[in-house]
Amino acid sequence: MPMRDQGDNPSAENPAAGEAVRAPCPSAGLFGGLSGKLLWLTVFFIMLAEILIFFPSVASMRVRWLQDRLNTAAAAAIVIDGLQPVELPRALQKETLEATGTKAIVLRKDGTSRLLATTDMPASVDESYDLTDVPPVTAIRDALDTLVFGGSRIIRVYGPVGETKTGVEVVMKDRQLRRAMFVYSRNVLLLSVLISLFTATLIFFSINRILIGPIRRLTGSMQQFSSDPDNPAHIYIGDGGRDELAVAGRNLTSMQMELQKTLKQQKNLAALGLAVSKINHDMRNILASAQLMSDRLVDVDDPMVKSFAPKLLRTIDRAVGYTTEVLSYGKASESAPRRRHIRLLELTQDVKDMLAIDPQSGIEFAEQIGAELEVDADGEQLFRVIHNLCRNALQALTSPGEGGPGSVRRITVSAQRVGSVVSITVDDTGPGMPLKARQNLFAAFRGSARSGGTGLGLTIARELVLAHGGTIALVEKPTVGTQFRIEIPDRPVSLEDYRSRTHVEK
Repeated sequence: MPMRDQGDNPSAENPAAGEAVRAPCPSAGLFGGLSGKLLWLTVFFIMLAEILIFFPSVASMRVRWLQDRLNTAAAAAIVIDGLQPVELPRALQKETLEATGTKAIVLRKDGTSRLLATTDMPASVDESYDLTDVPPVTAIRDALDTLVFGGSRIIRVYGPVGETKTGVEVVMKDRQLRRAMFVYSRNVLLLSVLISLFTATLIFFSINRILIGPIRRLTGSMQQFSSDPDNPAHIYIGDGGRDELAVAGRNLTSMQMELQKTLKQQKNLAALGLAVSKINHDMRNILASAQLMSDRLVDVDDPMVKSFAPKLLRTIDRAVGYTTEVLSYGKASESAPRRRHIRLLELTQDVKDMLAIDPQSGIEFAEQIGAELEVDADGEQLFRVIHNLCRNALQALTSPGEGGPGSVRRITVSAQRVGSVVSITVDDTGPGMPLKARQNLFAAFRGSARSGGTGLGLTIARELVLAHGGTIALVEKPTVGTQFRIEIPDRPVSLEDYRSRTHVEK
């Protein structure tokens, strides 16, 4: 897309300060666009076809012209031959030759040849043509030869008279033949031009109405939509046909509507990000104050306070860390994981405490994790992943309509190590994810399983898992509920680290 020179636009140095300037699309006009090209191509191809037809056509015209001269001479020869033994006077011979356009007429009959009329008999003949059976290739070659080199040559033409064995031979100049061929060629050229223009005009207006018009509407809608994508009036409205252009129009409409919806969401996200950044600034100050006050709880002698104080401190520390990372998430992505080996069971118990499941709710939280199982990961980021999945499961189990008589409501977190990969499973006995949430899984603002949800939890969880080089996926299960599986591989050990470790052990 062409842009204005930076010297013409002060905001060109900063793309965020101004909008990209799109060069106007010049109007192609009636004959300069696609329809004009189609018109000229039609004329060209019709003329090319006429040229290919012209050569056999002019060859056929030449043979017919010579055949007419031969038939005229044959009719005069038969009359002259009937006057035997009287010899035709010279004056009458001259008139006969002028009427037939020849210089000599020879009659071949019963194996003999008789010169019936002659005047100014040339000393030699340049070309001889037999009209008995002329092959097409020979006829075309002779026609081109006459058009290019003829006009002053003496030719001899001979052939049979009708179906009889009598033959006639004439000697003549090819000047009139060449002139007649040029007149015929001129007429064919004019007729070809008229036919091509007439046909091209019909095709032009037909294609312009059937094809070019809808294409112009499509391109016009694209240009209008690109100039102001927020305006609903710029969305293309098709005609409801079944041809390819109608299908393309419907797809364009769907794409524009989806893009307009996405742009609206992006604007809302931008406004939301600005609001969150402002709230985050004040929230960090409040949490910092809460952190200072919670530090004093450690000095309280109450046993219950001492048991809850460390958990409260960890929770506030996490909240402070989350608020610190909010802006970095909005700017680019999550920070790189600070990986170390952590006990997964302890992290899962922190998640359980953070959920604060009411004992009267009837919801169970089960950990099927070995006490010695360690995972190579960033503890805070992995906590967020498991906490998001467990919180979604808890919301599904506490939704209206769940927990009927006899139903088991349980969240199960299990894990096992297979080689250098730790597989973590978060399973619940809830109603399962709806079809729309499955289709938009891990898509922010579209993959939520409940009304009013944002789907950001799964989006953030996936991003954190991918940062560890792992995978997260929804697992199909035969029973009701939802199950997610997380696989996190250990970091590869460099050769230098391996040698240093083995050296220390020795």
